[in-house]
Parts: sequence; C-alpha cells; structure tokens
Amino acid sequence: MKFQYGDACLSLQQVYEWTRKFMSGISSVTDCPRPGQAHRIVTPEGITTVEGIVKENGRVTVNGMAAQLETT
Repeated sequence: MKFQYGDACLSLQQVYEWTRKFMSGISSVTDCPRPGQAHRIVTPEGITTVEGIVKENGRVTVNGMAAQLETT
C-alpha cells in the first residue's frame, strides 16, 4: 500500500487504533470536540456589527471590540 499511496497511506499503528475504536462501537472518523476548544458562532448580523465597529474606528483592538460586543 505504501508504494501505491505513498505518504498518504495510514501507518500500521493508525490502522490498529481505528480498528480498536470501530470494534468498540465508535463509527465516526471526525474529531470530537475537545475541552477548551474555541466555539465560534458566525452570523451575518455579527459580521455586519463588527464591520461597523471597524469602519467607525479602524484602530480598535480585539479587546476593545470584545468590550463593545460584551463578549470575552
């Protein structure tokens, strides 16, 4: 397989790990959310609000914008 797929081929250890996970009932290959991972909510209203703040004051900082938007 390494000859056919080159560096895109999974390592034998990764195949063993996925086999173990699938045998235990996990059927998803996507990453699960992890604690501490940033949650982002992007809406058209939020984008418009941020664009307005930047147009009003081009030197606004991220902390200043967060204070105006009442977020952390």
